[in-house]
Amino acid sequence: MTAHSTITPDIDQMQACRRHIHQHPELGFEEFATSQLVAERLEEWGYEVHTGIATTGVVGVLRWGDNSGPRLGLRADMDALPIQEETGLPWASQVPGKMHACGHDGHTAILLGAAEALARQHREQGLPGSGTLNLIFQPAEELGGGGGAKCMIEDGLFERFPCDALFALHNFPGKPVGHLCFREGAFMASSDTVTLTFIGKGGHGALPQLAADPTLPAAATVLALQSIVGRNVDPNLVSVISVGRMQAGTSANIIPNSAELELSVRTLDPEVRDTLERRIHTLAESQAESFDCRCEIDYVRGYPVLINAPAETQLAIDTAREMFGDERVEAPTAPLTGSEDCAYFLEEVPGCYFIVGNGDNGHDEGLPLGPCSVHNPHYDFNDDCMGPAATFVMGLVSRYFSQGTSRSE
Repeated sequence: MTAHSTITPDIDQMQACRRHIHQHPELGFEEFATSQLVAERLEEWGYEVHTGIATTGVVGVLRWGDNSGPRLGLRADMDALPIQEETGLPWASQVPGKMHACGHDGHTAILLGAAEALARQHREQGLPGSGTLNLIFQPAEELGGGGGAKCMIEDGLFERFPCDALFALHNFPGKPVGHLCFREGAFMASSDTVTLTFIGKGGHGALPQLAADPTLPAAATVLALQSIVGRNVDPNLVSVISVGRMQAGTSANIIPNSAELELSVRTLDPEVRDTLERRIHTLAESQAESFDCRCEIDYVRGYPVLINAPAETQLAIDTAREMFGDERVEAPTAPLTGSEDCAYFLEEVPGCYFIVGNGDNGHDEGLPLGPCSVHNPHYDFNDDCMGPAATFVMGLVSRYFSQGTSRSE
């Protein structure tokens, strides 16, 4: 933050907000109560509020100085997952089959905490330079290729709220609380879903010579797919092909008409992504033909590779080191093969997506849940990381606007 600023985020308010959202989880494009809470808080603190973007998205705008300063975007996701919570915590989900198992409740509370403190700083001490701050509360991060970031862009997000840079965060279980992790360039993988349907000719299991068994090319393809990663991709480049579902037949004595595989395909390189798609098509079709079958392929491209821009990433690293010291900053951190729809935003606007340590998933309330990652019914966002994260966001805002960067056109 600027040297004269003594404003800090309200930790108690953030915790109360986070736990309220956690108790009332909403799935993608259903975040009506969450977006209403966000909008009411932002209006209360003096932001210009816009709702209904991509159904449930919210943008809060704060302007100061003349109209020549840069425009900065800060993003948080709001949606929950279709998981039955098993934590037993006092603030556990009250909605059967839905829970905040990825920490989006915490991300929303962090950005709200920073927003409230920045509004106070604006009123009491002033914000540096001149500029526009766009707070982007996004729906439906968990919905794969049709997620909320892409829908907000298609709904005119950056035409209505132009940004010269954008920052976003995600918690990470296993990284110490208060630690921040950054990586320039490709940071999170693309995510594609592929369905391979091998179609043959069904028949009696005792008379296989009268059938064309589709389970044979399906089984051969499961093994052959790994040759793509092992032999068609540079070993120095990350790629993953996982068979998540195999389905065929109804009885032991019936050769089925079809067999189906569903794949998750990930990489950290856009060119490798093209290679994987091309080779999966060729391999699956060739395997089918070799067993006198055919293969129908449904190849759905999901989130793109998330790429952090050099200047914005370095600014974030410098800010973190100045505020917290080298020992709490990991840069460069290792890339992740998980995917994130903030990648769509970063295709449009240069920026940095970074990691906030979430600790080991323990709690002080006498209910230690044990270590686990996100998307787990025992996961809970660690409230202790909200203070450092919101404080860092404030520092990032102040440093960005203190640079005196003029608006890009």
